[in-house]
Amino acid sequence: MHLSLQKLLLFLLFCSSALAAQGIAGIKGKVQDKITHEALEAAIITDIHSGNIEITDKNGKFTFNNVKGDSLYVAVIGYKSQLIKAAPDKPLIVELERGAITLKDVTIVNSSLLKTYHNLSILDLDMQPVKSAQDLLRLVPGLFIAQHQGGGKAEQIFLRGFDADHGTDVNVSVDGIPVNMVSHAHGQGYADLHFLIPETVSGYDFGKGPYYSDKGDFTTAGYVTYNTKTVLGQDMVKVEAGQFNTFRTVALINLLSEKALKKGTSAYIAGEGLYSNGGPFILPEHFTRYNLFGKFNTKVGNNSKLTAIVSTLASGWRASGEIPDRAVAEGYIPNRFGALDSSQGGYTTRTNASLKLSTNLGNGWTMDNQLWYSHYYFNLISNFTFYYYFPTTGDEFRQKDERDLGGYNGKIYKSTTINDMTFTSTAGAGFRYDNIYPLELDHTENGQFLGYLQYGRAKELNANTYFDESLSLGKWLFNAGLRADYFHFYYQNLAPNEDTFANGVFTTLNPNAQKAIVSPKLSAEYTFNPEFQLYLKAGKGFHSNDARVVIANQGFEVLPAAYGADLGMNWKPLPNLYINTAIWYLYMQQEFTFGQDLIDQPGGPVTPSGRSVREGIDFSARYQLTPWLFASLNVNPAKPRYIDSVRGHDYIPLAPTLTSTAALDFRFKNGINGGISYRYLHNRAANSDYTLTAQGYFIPDLAINYTQKRYELGITIENLFNQQWDESQFEYISQLKNETHPVDQVSYTPGVPFFAKFKVSVFF
Repeated sequence: MHLSLQKLLLFLLFCSSALAAQGIAGIKGKVQDKITHEALEAAIITDIHSGNIEITDKNGKFTFNNVKGDSLYVAVIGYKSQLIKAAPDKPLIVELERGAITLKDVTIVNSSLLKTYHNLSILDLDMQPVKSAQDLLRLVPGLFIAQHQGGGKAEQIFLRGFDADHGTDVNVSVDGIPVNMVSHAHGQGYADLHFLIPETVSGYDFGKGPYYSDKGDFTTAGYVTYNTKTVLGQDMVKVEAGQFNTFRTVALINLLSEKALKKGTSAYIAGEGLYSNGGPFILPEHFTRYNLFGKFNTKVGNNSKLTAIVSTLASGWRASGEIPDRAVAEGYIPNRFGALDSSQGGYTTRTNASLKLSTNLGNGWTMDNQLWYSHYYFNLISNFTFYYYFPTTGDEFRQKDERDLGGYNGKIYKSTTINDMTFTSTAGAGFRYDNIYPLELDHTENGQFLGYLQYGRAKELNANTYFDESLSLGKWLFNAGLRADYFHFYYQNLAPNEDTFANGVFTTLNPNAQKAIVSPKLSAEYTFNPEFQLYLKAGKGFHSNDARVVIANQGFEVLPAAYGADLGMNWKPLPNLYINTAIWYLYMQQEFTFGQDLIDQPGGPVTPSGRSVREGIDFSARYQLTPWLFASLNVNPAKPRYIDSVRGHDYIPLAPTLTSTAALDFRFKNGINGGISYRYLHNRAANSDYTLTAQGYFIPDLAINYTQKRYELGITIENLFNQQWDESQFEYISQLKNETHPVDQVSYTPGVPFFAKFKVSVFF
């Protein structure tokens, strides 16, 4: 009997070995969250016997054409890994549970489904949950923001040696809806992200440079895109309260049952309310923001998925504006938090709607079609120069913008494997149309209208198409893309004849202009092993210019091009250490300057500022010291310069030359978690000859939470050591009320001092 058992074991071992040698063909499956049943994109499926790897697509699906054994290892950052048995007779459904992050699960692969910065974005979102809408942008390594006109206005963005104003050189989108506003009253590319409730974000993606076929206007320094949750894992109510009369409440509520969820249908709503005085300002901000958001998902037949989104934002605030140093020294205001013009402030609204249909066409083809629409309103009163242009009534001005905008995004794509080669083919097309009326710049006093500086209607159409092809061949991955954009600009001057400032240059000009641009992209990467990868990227991008600028300059340099290159690597020198670094170069064909803020008061024509070049290094490292302690570091030096200016006068004002962020985050099994972090911005030139300096800062922040299954308690502290710092800084030629001559000086918005905020969250 003992001998018979030995023979049986030998027979089973032989069968198992034969199976492993022969392999299993055509294994298909899907990876999803165990609780929400939401598809998990970019899960790494490893054949234990061969070491071959496949990646799940956006629907969580994967296909192995030949599995050498019967065992697959499934890993996703932030989930518990699983070892599963392969079966050729039916599709696998792999359900993963949330788990502790471990850097050992990070694998470097050469798949077109995994973008260069994918691992960084997943790690950072999980380890550093956002505290505000502003923190959503700060998640991007090397991206800095500044607020300078009250909490309700879009942040000023810095990235890769760009002072990108409010988005001129950074493309921002949410669920396929563009955030940047073309020909905006306050600045080209204005990107107000405050309609996005941070707690609804499921993930984000970013890229640096102009290398992405599906990203068009404003993608010069890079892009950032956010995706909201498809399904809520649980309902939530959160209340936050802090210094400076800060109060915020958020709720996320599922609308459908678990039964509907299992059938592929889900719906939820989210709401946010915020009030804050913004800091110890003598003139309190009275900043309010209200957000509502709803999302619905359902299957349509067996091969399609429909997603509908609606959201609305309303926000109002007062602002103290930028303060020149001499205003405090000479007693015009009692301290840094005073206001020279108490009428400054604004009000804005935005309502969005989106309908997206994703369809499996068969034979590996997938098609996405999205229609979107937004209605937008913006009204802002500012005063940066005080009595320089208008010594009697003052230089206060209003910027007003109301528009309807909408568009279409479509693409069709397929992955095909032939022998050892995998082709990923994508073709896309879309358009965007903005109808802006009024587009207005007014001279005001104490908030009251005095006269038009500019007043008109603008219309802008951008139509695009692109083709993108990736080839994976062994350790190589090649990508080539070609994008074409067409723009039609229209600006009609509607100012009364007596408003000479507003009529000025526009009186005799053709109100129409058009332009097209073609942008090629090319990249290659070589993955030596799961621990080391090199990549090279090159491409052309562009940013469009304000319709008023296009017409005023009679079509000159309508779509200035940007040419860039990156040489970088992803490296895991240790199992718990991940490094991404790149050296980069970017040439800008033309940069336009807008004078003192938007258009040089009182509305003179805007002129090109010449060619520029930027070069720098990006360095990011993530290290897991222990199972509960994580460290992150980002260092981003850059050298931005004008090309056509003489040496010593070639500095690009306010362009960052060195930024750095770092954090030490902890997460204990008993529910205590949090971290300490810093943000560092080096001194930089405030004008082209560096005779004025925009002061840098080093600000540490702290967050501590106690998280349990049904609740969470937490405290966050910004500016932990209560340092005096300037959040935003600009060079202005200004003249205060009793001054006899103007002064060229740096004005600033003071940074918030020590700011503590408490939160209580309930999950159900």
